Amino acid sequence: MTTAVILTGAESAAHYTEIEHIHADAFGPGRYARAAFRIREGGPHDQSLSRVALKDGKVIASVRLTPIVIGATPALLLGPLAVAPAYKNRGIGRNLLKESLALAKDAGHRLVILVGDEPYYGPFGFHRVPHHSVRFPAPVDQNRILACELVDGAANEVAGEVRHASTRV
Repeated sequence: MTTAVILTGAESAAHYTEIEHIHADAFGPGRYARAAFRIREGGPHDQSLSRVALKDGKVIASVRLTPIVIGATPALLLGPLAVAPAYKNRGIGRNLLKESLALAKDAGHRLVILVGDEPYYGPFGFHRVPHHSVRFPAPVDQNRILACELVDGAANEVAGEVRHASTRV
């Protein structure tokens, strides 16, 4: 008996429908009301930094990075990171996250933020930002706003409203 190999690679437009199904399963219809989703509505994610995991050619997990600005500071917004239910707790999401962060660093990005759980994201270098230094366009639990410096000191004194990089002020 052989087991199909799980491959990771760059996201493409051909993956969008399968990714949307995974997001629907993971986050339900309430995902559209979340603050991070509102930012993502402002423009596209960066496909060159976004990753998928494939098994037998089918998407089983994905992670996206979206270009944002915090005040005047360029950064990336991580998410959604989602894994199909049958493949959870196998390290697939963690591997995609590591790959995506490495690509972002190699591309010269300095800072990544997200709204998430520190116990999960902490081992990847994410830590809480000072309360009310980073503001989202909708209510967010301040304890869940996390930042990962891809370059030491990149989060120093970063403050302001988070918006998609293509959104005019």
